[in-house]
Amino acid sequence: MKQPLTITKLKKMKQSGEPISVLTAYDYPSAKLAEEAGIDVILVGDSLGNVVLGYDTTIPVTLDDMVYHTRATARGAANTFIVADLPFMTYHLGKETTLRNAARLLQEGGAHAVKMEGGIDIADEVAACVRAGIPVMGHIGLTPQSVHQLGGYKVQGKLEREAQQLIEDAKALEAAGAFSIVLELVTEPLAEAISSALSIPTIGIGAGRGCDGQVLVYHDILQYASPYREKRFVKTYADIGTTIRDAISSYVSDVKSREFPQQAHAFPMEQELLRQLYGSGKSEAAAGQSPQHDARPAVESPKGGGVS
Repeated sequence: MKQPLTITKLKKMKQSGEPISVLTAYDYPSAKLAEEAGIDVILVGDSLGNVVLGYDTTIPVTLDDMVYHTRATARGAANTFIVADLPFMTYHLGKETTLRNAARLLQEGGAHAVKMEGGIDIADEVAACVRAGIPVMGHIGLTPQSVHQLGGYKVQGKLEREAQQLIEDAKALEAAGAFSIVLELVTEPLAEAISSALSIPTIGIGAGRGCDGQVLVYHDILQYASPYREKRFVKTYADIGTTIRDAISSYVSDVKSREFPQQAHAFPMEQELLRQLYGSGKSEAAAGQSPQHDARPAVESPKGGGVS
């Protein structure tokens, strides 16, 4: 049986140069398939707001949403290291609030660690979680929970001051005890420089080839969306969306044309039991045969008001 990774093993993977594979998952079947495929880490991302719940951003996602989806994911991947996102405004509110919310993802959701967006500004809260025994994955660069503040989904680290700030943020998170850091939409040279400067693994998404691992969204690599929007930093490995749509379309067509269900999809019943339940005529109909119509002429009722 596969043994789940630990934060110690993840650090050793960085030291040995073994790339770390990370994929999002939000439910039991997705997590189970990811585990069977050999994924190292599953991230229950608040990106579920975009790809599962139909929101335009991750901001509407609640802690209850995250607990619910993390619990389902954990059931599907009992032998995989699972990280769950702390959603918008469940931290940044002080250490006590952060600890209480992070604890729910571990106690109720079954996660092994939490992920928090931010750098120096959340270092104290990261440190508090680590001291309490809650492993923390950091997240800098493009931070989707701050998309309105950032002015959209833009590549980070193009300017010198931005690059320097990201380096300082990464070092602050490492010093606070984070076991890993996600670098999202960061220029490749900067991501490589940050990865080299840290002793903890970096996990890139749109951050190029110099990171210690990579993470992508389940629905992106499978094109499990309609319509699917191409992203430069994503490589797709299947077109599940088209497959699903075509399959459902075929089902609808079969139902409308009465091609489904067929006899092979139905369950028979003993003829004698049918006769006992419905009588001879209806039993024949229930068995898929045309019942024999009674040829006797209708008898008028005494009042001439119908048949008997």
